[in-house]
Amino acid sequence: MFFVAVFYPHCNMNIMNAVHNIYIHVPFCISKCNYCAFFSHACAAPDWESYAEKIIREIKHWHDVLGRVSVPTIFFGGGTPSLLPTQIFAKIINAICENFNLLDGAEITIEANPKTIDAARLREFCDAGVNRVSIGVQSFDDEKLRFLGRAHSADDARRLIDIAMSQIRNVSADFIYGLPSDSVDDVMKTCDEINRIGLPHCSMYELTVEPRTPLGQMNLNMPSNETMAEMYITIPKVLNLQRYEISNYAAHGFECKHNQNVWDGAPYIGIGDGAAGRILINNVWYEEMGEGKLFKPLSHSERAIERVITGMRTRRGVLVDDMVKKIIDIEFAKSNPDMIEFKSDNRICATDAGCLVLDKLIERLVK
Repeated sequence: MFFVAVFYPHCNMNIMNAVHNIYIHVPFCISKCNYCAFFSHACAAPDWESYAEKIIREIKHWHDVLGRVSVPTIFFGGGTPSLLPTQIFAKIINAICENFNLLDGAEITIEANPKTIDAARLREFCDAGVNRVSIGVQSFDDEKLRFLGRAHSADDARRLIDIAMSQIRNVSADFIYGLPSDSVDDVMKTCDEINRIGLPHCSMYELTVEPRTPLGQMNLNMPSNETMAEMYITIPKVLNLQRYEISNYAAHGFECKHNQNVWDGAPYIGIGDGAAGRILINNVWYEEMGEGKLFKPLSHSERAIERVITGMRTRRGVLVDDMVKKIIDIEFAKSNPDMIEFKSDNRICATDAGCLVLDKLIERLVK
C-alpha cells in the first residue's frame, strides 16, 4: 500500500472531530454487464480475507490521519457488495466502529445484485448493521436484461425486492431507460410497476453508452434526444415519488442520506481500489483516490466548482456562500429564471427545464 505523506498536515482537535462519510468499494462481480464502465472485475470468488485486511488497513490509516471522526453514513458500492461473505462485512463494520465514531442511526447502505443474495443472507447483513439496501434491477423485462448483460431475471429482481421490503423499510432499486428499443410507454410501464410494488426510493438512469464497453462496440440505434427528454419528463409525472436529484426519486424521509451529504459538499473517505473521496484536514480539502492516497490539495475555487456541479443536480441546490459567489455568474443565473431557481435559504437549483440541459447550464453558470 502506498501513502502520500507529504500532504498530511498536523491536525488540530476541532478538525479531527469533523464529520466524514465513508464509501467502501467492492470491485468484484459475478459477471461484467454490457454497459458497465465502472472499476470492477468479474470474479465471483475472490480472496475475501485479503480484501478485508486491505480495507481494514485503510480504515486504520484514516484514523491515524483524521482521528476518531464521526461517521453519519457508510455506503458499500461496487461492483457487487452483496457478494461479500456476511462475516467479512461484519468485520469491516467492527473496524469502522473501533476507529471512528459511528453515529446513532447512521445510514448503512449495501448495493445488491438479485442473483447474489437471498432472505437468509440479507437478514445476516441487516444483523451486522445494514439498514438500507439498493437493488440493481435495471429492468423488469427479461429481454432488456439480456441486452444489458445482467445475470438475473426480472422475477429474481421482484423476488429480492419483496424479501427486502419484508425485512427492512429503506429499500431502493436502480433502473436504466433509454435502451435502443425503449419508448415512452416502456418508461411509463416501469414506473407503474414501481408504484404497484410501493418502492420508497428508486434511481432512474438514462443509458450511457461508454466506448470501452460491449455496448460501445455495437452500432446501436439509440432513441433521439427528443424522445429521451420526453422519457425524462414522463418519469416524475407517473411515479408516486418525488424527484430530489436529477436521477433519484423518493418518498418523504427515504432520500439517500449518504448521497445527499456528498452532493451537498460534505467530506467523505473513499476506501478500496477504485474508490475516491474528499478529505477535509485543517480547513484544506484534498482529493483522495482510495488506498489511503491523498492525491492533491484542492484550491477553494476547485472545491467550489465541485460543489456547484453536484449541488445543481439536486432539488435542494447549492448554497451560494462566499466561495461559490466567486466562481459563478450570478447575473446569468438571475437572467434565466426559467432555468435556475433562487431559493429562500440562499441556494440555487436547476428548474425542471434546466435539468434537461444541465451540463451546458453548469458550463455557462461557472465563470
